[in-house]
Amino acid sequence: MRVLLLSVAIVLGDQFSKLLVKGIGIPSLGISWPGLPYGTSRPVLGNLLRLTYIENPGMAFGIDVGGKPWFALFSVIASAAIVWYLHRMRSERLGFRVALAMILGGAVGNLIDRVFYGVLFDTAPLLYGRVVDFIDVDFFDITVWGYHISRWPVFNIADACVTLGVIMLLVYHRTAVAEESPRLDKPAAPPSPER
Repeated sequence: MRVLLLSVAIVLGDQFSKLLVKGIGIPSLGISWPGLPYGTSRPVLGNLLRLTYIENPGMAFGIDVGGKPWFALFSVIASAAIVWYLHRMRSERLGFRVALAMILGGAVGNLIDRVFYGVLFDTAPLLYGRVVDFIDVDFFDITVWGYHISRWPVFNIADACVTLGVIMLLVYHRTAVAEESPRLDKPAAPPSPER
């Protein structure tokens, strides 16, 4: 289950990047990092890529379903299910296991924010934290059903890993189905003569 090391690396990288953006202070260790002021942006690659510090109170794109404690509980159960499934599928192809490990790492990274950040930063009770988002990417202008989009919604490393993991699962599934289905252009073997 070495792919779980990828999940751990994603969680650590995600949390480290969020704390750099949000800021952290641990006086007993002499650590004080101010981070970015909430709502501010800093260009990284001009207007194409910016660091924009916001906090998401809900799921992806701010969707809130069922309330925070239920969503946190669902996330814990889903993460445990992915660990169990990874163990069960340990002999599957590496690409499939890597995809699941990326989804797991991203889910746990955001789960930590939702469960603990409110308490750690003294802004909300346990299970009521907000997810730190900061990657702000320019997007071509598009209007869909009267809704105008000019920038991609702000996201974080965990979100990116979940998205890439899901795309990899779709590609893996398509490849696996293509390999398992019989080829239609291959002629069938003639029946064996009866004796």
